[in-house]
Amino acid sequence: MGGFWANAGAHWWIILIIVILVFGAAKLPALARSVGQSVNILKREVKSGKDGEPTDTDADGTTTSSTDRK
Repeated sequence: MGGFWANAGAHWWIILIIVILVFGAAKLPALARSVGQSVNILKREVKSGKDGEPTDTDADGTTTSSTDRK
């Protein structure tokens, strides 16, 4: 009876193999790093949205409040 969820682990292994074949093993650390940075930026923006004060992210990754501008 199992269905789709009985083989979920096998599906993830197949997806992982396809990703390695498409991107190549050398590019995977850079891909993981960029995904991690994106998650951190998203968390920072969500947290700043809860405070009610909008923030802007500079090119170097630092955040400045709209009142800090010159």
